[in-house]
Amino acid sequence: MFAAMNLYPLIKPLLFQLDPENAHHFTIHNLQLAGKFPFLLPLVAGSQPNDPRLHRNFWGLDFPNPIGLAAGLDKNGEVIDEMGAMGFGFVEIGTVTPKPQPGNDKPRLFRLVKDAALINRMGFNNIGADAAAQNLKRRKTDIIVGANIGKNKVTSNEEAIRDYEYCFKALFEHAHYFVVNVSSPNTPGLRALQDKDALAAILNSLQDINHGQVKTKPILLKIAPDLTDEQIEDVVGVVQQTKIQGIVATNTTIARAPLTYTTAEIDKFGAGGLSGKPLTQRATEVIEKIKLETGKLNLSSTLVGVGGIMTAQDALDKFKAGADLIQLYSGFIYSGPALIADIKRALIKA
Repeated sequence: MFAAMNLYPLIKPLLFQLDPENAHHFTIHNLQLAGKFPFLLPLVAGSQPNDPRLHRNFWGLDFPNPIGLAAGLDKNGEVIDEMGAMGFGFVEIGTVTPKPQPGNDKPRLFRLVKDAALINRMGFNNIGADAAAQNLKRRKTDIIVGANIGKNKVTSNEEAIRDYEYCFKALFEHAHYFVVNVSSPNTPGLRALQDKDALAAILNSLQDINHGQVKTKPILLKIAPDLTDEQIEDVVGVVQQTKIQGIVATNTTIARAPLTYTTAEIDKFGAGGLSGKPLTQRATEVIEKIKLETGKLNLSSTLVGVGGIMTAQDALDKFKAGADLIQLYSGFIYSGPALIADIKRALIKA
């Protein structure tokens, strides 16, 4: 019997010598290779088994643990099973758009190591909804998969509903739940769709399709951390009106504080969404605000907390603030699968 080990501390220095996007592709490729020997991956990742006390049930789905992979890392659904083997309880792919698109010009992904942060302006680079559906169809495990959907860059906001409808239909048979992404800062004009009227139109349209199916799928909304309290109140009102199942809080931020880098250094990184440790506090504040507003309306809404979960304590803080499930991205980049195991142990002790 082999003892589980965590090889990430040995691999991380090598990955961090590569360009961030090259390191990402290198990781995806090697995870696919490792997936050919599924019994080895939990061992080398040092993953923690799923204790029955970690199980959660939402929307009739049984989550072996409440720790998920956030959208953005496995955009095309290429390593879903492998992420499950490393300990995640669910995986969210995307953001997926109807047509394939290359995304924004490179370089578009940056590490801010001093602040345990990332800046990205990827721009929804993905293989398109139809190809992503085929990847989902090929997965071998029954891990819960969410599909994060968006619009193509060339699609106007006036036509955006059609893009969301296309992705929803294309992925419907292969995803357990859906997340509507109108909060990425990297597609021009996208965040304007967070306006309550535009948002309600998209969500009502998807719900119309949803209720025409034999069995409906949960729909959630991903929001930006940069919304004002009034805008968050509007969003919660739209959730109530459209009867979707929940909110994912939050996406990356366009803010650049608090960072230890100089203004000149920050300017060199350029535009994009900031994630990681600098987002920790704000993301938690948004969760608290959403929980307060849903409570006022006696609204039963599942809340997925994401943003700056870099330690097990950060995860506990998200749950304390009102999150039902959590997702990792930057924390996973900086700490590897050991973070998943740490959070599991902390939840069991809590």
